[in-house]
Amino acid sequence: MALIDLLEVSKHYDTEKILCEVNFTIEEGDRVAIIGKNGSGKSTLMKIITGLIEIDDGKRITKNNIIIKMLSQVPKFRDGLSVKEAIEEELAELKELKKDFDNITEKLNSDYENQELLRKQSELSAKLDFFNAWDLDNLVQRVLKEFSLKEYENRVVNLLSGGEQKRVALAGLLLKKPDILLLDEPTNHLDVYMVEFLEEMLLKGKFTIIFVSHDRYFIDNIANKSIEIEDCKLRTFRGGYSNYLSEKEKLLQNIAKDHENLLRLLKAEEHWYQRGVTARRKRNEGRKARLLEIRDKAKSNPSLIRKMSIELKREKHNFQNDKENRLNKKKMLFEVENIKKSLGDKLLIENFSTRIIQQDKIAIVGKNGSGKSTFIRLLLGDLKIDEGIIKKGDFKIGYFDQHRTILNEDKNLIETFCPDGGDRVEVWGKNLHVYGYLKNFLFPKEYLDKKIGLLSGGEKNRVALALLFTKKVDCLILDEPTNDLDIPTINILEENLQKFMGAVIFVSHDRYFIDKIADKLLIFKGEGIVEESFQSYTEYLEIEKELKEIESYNFVEDKKVINYKKERKQTKLSYKDQREYDSLPQKIEEYEGKIEKLNECLADPECYQKKGITKIAEELESTESEYENMVERFLELEEIVEELKS
Repeated sequence: MALIDLLEVSKHYDTEKILCEVNFTIEEGDRVAIIGKNGSGKSTLMKIITGLIEIDDGKRITKNNIIIKMLSQVPKFRDGLSVKEAIEEELAELKELKKDFDNITEKLNSDYENQELLRKQSELSAKLDFFNAWDLDNLVQRVLKEFSLKEYENRVVNLLSGGEQKRVALAGLLLKKPDILLLDEPTNHLDVYMVEFLEEMLLKGKFTIIFVSHDRYFIDNIANKSIEIEDCKLRTFRGGYSNYLSEKEKLLQNIAKDHENLLRLLKAEEHWYQRGVTARRKRNEGRKARLLEIRDKAKSNPSLIRKMSIELKREKHNFQNDKENRLNKKKMLFEVENIKKSLGDKLLIENFSTRIIQQDKIAIVGKNGSGKSTFIRLLLGDLKIDEGIIKKGDFKIGYFDQHRTILNEDKNLIETFCPDGGDRVEVWGKNLHVYGYLKNFLFPKEYLDKKIGLLSGGEKNRVALALLFTKKVDCLILDEPTNDLDIPTINILEENLQKFMGAVIFVSHDRYFIDKIADKLLIFKGEGIVEESFQSYTEYLEIEKELKEIESYNFVEDKKVINYKKERKQTKLSYKDQREYDSLPQKIEEYEGKIEKLNECLADPECYQKKGITKIAEELESTESEYENMVERFLELEEIVEELKS
């Protein structure tokens, strides 16, 4: 069921075109990720959906009485409200629903055949089911706990930090469950455990959501549709981030093939035009106009293909976990021996030792408030340890923090990168023109004279990172470097960090980024415990989750561990399921053959021209969808069979 339709919608600011005649439909149950560079129109599209800004052309059609809510980057609360009160205030309507349900139920005790009361009770029951609002107090307590707000529940919400206030606002929206929920960078200020809880709430609650995020794992886990905004247009892709990359690669291949066909046509038309008088007769003006149109398209295609190819290669490379072997790890940078550190009454680090060597790539991970930033400040020498030793070698550190202390807001880009004059910068032994270097960080030439203070938060972060890589340092220490960056910029950051020959020590909650860059984890678990691991962060979290699940099935009694399995009522597959289980392997094999043939046709110009490229692409999409459903069903049945055997 369509909740919102945008039809031929256009939006521009002065002379800058943001959206050009775009179409977009939001259906119930959609979980849409909006992907695009900073400034491409992601926030504009979300504000158009909410109705916060007017469109210039086109139509915005919404279902009657639809409730749309958007998570504000700067939440506002009534003065004097506590954290718990701020969350509960969002639930006033749901509490009234529950109260009405209880009143009607009480009346039915004495008038149990009243059809009108039974109808109202049924309606209210369905609404309470939808909002999962039977035990609101318990829900409030759970979000307080999972978003690490429990200790602040009685504090005045307006006195909390910006990140804490955003978590309060997010908690209220999740419990209120609007018809459409819009989230702009919802994982900012959340540690990985909070992100996992958010994912669970969104999936189990069957939310209809539209969101912008730089967390590519979050996109992959949540999105069932991805929308890319590029050059004033929208492109729609099925699934999350990995499927977006795969589909975009197919799109690029198709554009390249169409370009080859266009060149053949252009050659034939040019030959016709060069024959002279016949081509210049008045009745052939239409064909001449078509020739000029083909020429223009043939000129623009190569730059489009090259641009898409470069971006796709960068994103694909950064999506794969293909860490290169790093050799010659000889220089000792930090030697940490049995250190202890507390802040106030809170023990953050106890009895922890590690070594940090040249070319180490170390991610510092863990819950908010567990001591990650404190450890960085200990390495920088900004804080002193309570016990133990930190030995630091003779080397230079480059430091990136969220306050961007490396920047002077009164200077422009040229003055920032060339403080002694000129227009050249040295980066890793190469002498580059400052514009050529900054172009790699997505800055156009006209930005060179722009003051740092006039840039957006994301642009300032890009400048700070670009400046950091011009410094001659042996070790980079980065505190949440991906915050406020879009995905293309994160890809550039990843490329530069992989080229960097020194050590990289960074704090991050971005699981994708951590998996890509880190070869070692320092895991801050709270209560002074810090673990060292050489697994990928994804592997570590999966094992941690499995261990928790195992623990939930075990308990200790009389010093013996007794394992309790869930009681299995089913003893064998039903006749229908057994027939399905037996026939699916052959069907799956047949569909694999169909998919292979359709892909071969898409790669063959003669084939796809004959059948129609759109028709083949649609058939491939439909076949792949049926194939995935069959595979999923077969695995589900196979799991039941294996369980019945055990």
